[in-house]
Amino acid sequence: MPPDLSIQPQAFQLHLQFHQPTSNFQSPFHCPPNFIMVSLYDIIVPTYINGLKNLAHIVKKGEAWAKENNVAETDITSLRLHPDMLPFTFQIQCASNGAKNFVSRALGETVESWADDETTFAELQARIAKTIALFESLDASKFDGLETKEVVMTIRGEEHKFTGLTFWLRFAQPNFFFHVTTAYDILRNKGVPLGKLDYLRGGL
Repeated sequence: MPPDLSIQPQAFQLHLQFHQPTSNFQSPFHCPPNFIMVSLYDIIVPTYINGLKNLAHIVKKGEAWAKENNVAETDITSLRLHPDMLPFTFQIQCASNGAKNFVSRALGETVESWADDETTFAELQARIAKTIALFESLDASKFDGLETKEVVMTIRGEEHKFTGLTFWLRFAQPNFFFHVTTAYDILRNKGVPLGKLDYLRGGL
């Protein structure tokens, strides 16, 4: 029988059960679970902040590489992974906008519009820092009831309905990390010496 992964109000119930090996082992799903209560605030906010710190580190590495190799900033910030894809600056802006849109769509908070006009490394870093500050300012109470709150979003003319939680799990979080990853890939493809630990730097 599959485990009960239903979402309870106000918090996830993460089912953790540890067993010593025995000769008559039984599936952990037949045992009473131990519960660890983790709020959605504690899951979502650090995920965005760490991801944005990852992005800031990636940008910093790109800037250092450009200086070491006498490459103009705009030659890096305008790079694309493929001619029909959008440039490095867009990836930073879209990661920022995606994070902001979660705050406005899922939490119902009013977030000011930011012009997508950054062209330099310093401007991109300022944009990332401003987005981090937004998440650091959020009150945990804003996440109460998020797991059942309705979020409706139109994507390329097609309407999609989510709960606040499924919006984060199925769209907002994957979309955010798509752009973080693409920014990493653009610089790595150019030759910037980035590795896995650079991608994970924000959580270290």
